Amino acid sequence: MRRLVLALLLALPLPLAAQDTEGRLGEEIVLGLSADEVAITVTFDGSDLLVFGAIRRSAPPPATPAEIVLVVSGPLVPVTVRRAERVAGIWMNTDAAHVDLAPSFYAVSTSGPLPEVLSAVENQRHSVTVPRAIRSVGNRIEGADTFVEALIRIREAEGLYRIEEGAVDFEEETLFSASVGLPANLTEGNYDIRIYLTRDRRVVDWYEATIGVQRVGIERWLYNLSIQAPPLYGLLALAIAALAGWTASAAARYLRR
Repeated sequence: MRRLVLALLLALPLPLAAQDTEGRLGEEIVLGLSADEVAITVTFDGSDLLVFGAIRRSAPPPATPAEIVLVVSGPLVPVTVRRAERVAGIWMNTDAAHVDLAPSFYAVSTSGPLPEVLSAVENQRHSVTVPRAIRSVGNRIEGADTFVEALIRIREAEGLYRIEEGAVDFEEETLFSASVGLPANLTEGNYDIRIYLTRDRRVVDWYEATIGVQRVGIERWLYNLSIQAPPLYGLLALAIAALAGWTASAAARYLRR
């Protein structure tokens, strides 16, 4: 399994730090990227996203403990969620709701229990948890929220949506690290990385970065062929299947001799 590393770039303290609304010296997240993309090849079976960082400050930290929240979000795509029911003994789609934008992948890692790290107000303000990240407007059918909940349950079961409390290692309120597992069925596009520093369940500072996920090599060629020339792609798939069947049959006849 490949490992993509977001490497820590340590810098000298700033000569002058900003102050927050309470008048104490500000704190800043320091992070750098050692790579800006994930390559999906034919043999791609997932990847570990390693995140390292530090908190830069020019004065001793406040007495209130600090916490870290890490969010990795995949491309936002529209989704139609359908509900199937038995009608005259046959399963049929009876209702559907359109979700305007939902992340194809979404992982939240924290340094402690989420309710103790982030308040509901801050969660709503920064759209940290999955329900806040999904944008669903304009649904006029009754019980539209249940379709969004169903979408979340399905993608949680597939490992595409998850919350990992306590997965961020935060040492002496200065250095932090975390590992986020990326599944093999990644959607191509830009993945947003957001890191929040919190105190008293309130966001003190945050950092945003982006990495690209794209197909390369023969995987890219096959994907482009399936989009640009579907008939040719279908014929190629049939030819490969026929060749594989003939090869297996020939090998079986040879072994029987």
